[in-house]
Amino acid sequence: MVKEEPGSTPVPSTVVCINSDTIPPDYVAWSTFSTIFLNSCCLGFIAYVYSVKSRDRKMVGDMTGAQTYASTAKQLNIITLVISLVFFVLLLVFRILQFI
Repeated sequence: MVKEEPGSTPVPSTVVCINSDTIPPDYVAWSTFSTIFLNSCCLGFIAYVYSVKSRDRKMVGDMTGAQTYASTAKQLNIITLVISLVFFVLLLVFRILQFI
């Protein structure tokens, strides 16, 4: 125990809690949307599988594995979105050109 001397003021202490366990997102909602609406080349379903694997790794406590699966799911979702947007734009352009 620290004894204070008479006449001295106690020094306030500062406690900084650093939480290094960042929880990676699992992208399950985005993968579900991609699976239902944008499932080009079945990439939406594959992204959903990786999202579920990411969620499972997160539940176990393996944040590195969860981050790896989550980044793969994110990349697959982006690829699915780009392919679907390009397809819909081309479909729209061909439909407009059909009327000209």
